[in-house]
Amino acid sequence: MPFRSALGNRLFHLRGIRRWAKAARRAPEMELDELRTIRSLARKYLYSMNEVLAVADSRLALPTIGSNAFPKPHGTDWAWRPSLWRRPLPVPGMSSVESKSKLGSELTLFHDCAHTELTLRQLRNHREADLASYGLRMDVFAFDGSFLSLVLDLPHEAVDGLTKNHLLRMGTIVEMEKPLEIFARLNIKHGPNTEQIVRELPLHEDEIMVEFDLAYSNLNEKRIERAWVDIIFENPQMSQVILRDLTFSRRPRAEF
Repeated sequence: MPFRSALGNRLFHLRGIRRWAKAARRAPEMELDELRTIRSLARKYLYSMNEVLAVADSRLALPTIGSNAFPKPHGTDWAWRPSLWRRPLPVPGMSSVESKSKLGSELTLFHDCAHTELTLRQLRNHREADLASYGLRMDVFAFDGSFLSLVLDLPHEAVDGLTKNHLLRMGTIVEMEKPLEIFARLNIKHGPNTEQIVRELPLHEDEIMVEFDLAYSNLNEKRIERAWVDIIFENPQMSQVILRDLTFSRRPRAEF
């Protein structure tokens, strides 16, 4: 039944196209009364078609929902965009966010404020430059705490086969109302210990990217259990930050 319906619609539209093509050919010789009638109908159809084209162009220009596409370094053996930046969340936002609140299944907010005036919201990306379907907006008003961080749990694939020969890259697109310092801290739990590597995001550069080089760590490759990343915001009061994208990739170091 769906196939017949689709076929019927297609034939209906083809007949309509042929009728208008025939009217266009006859227009130079039409009687004026008939030409006025055809012109009135054409204007009505044209308005509706322009509306359809405007909506279609707008929607089809948006980044594809679920896309995991982004530039990756040569030799990448694992790449990932968290689901918050790929798919709509059941609950898209929170206000007066308490510490340890989760947004989606992978992201958790931590702070030590006595009174929170902070909101988190997933938003749809519309810019031509955006590859991610969604972004994350954080609004911070009064802030009486000493730290604020977003903690992102990395999937098991990030540490499966991970060695000290690997480079782990984090890339992002950041929009800010005012200048802030933002740090990324990679945490890898191996046995009773947790290896930590901190990098400051180069917010003044066109490509905001940091790499964690595990060659200089004390990682015990045989006891790796899991990994997560803290995104740490310094002095965030009275600010708005939008993370338009967040991506991760992993590759072995080049051998010389």
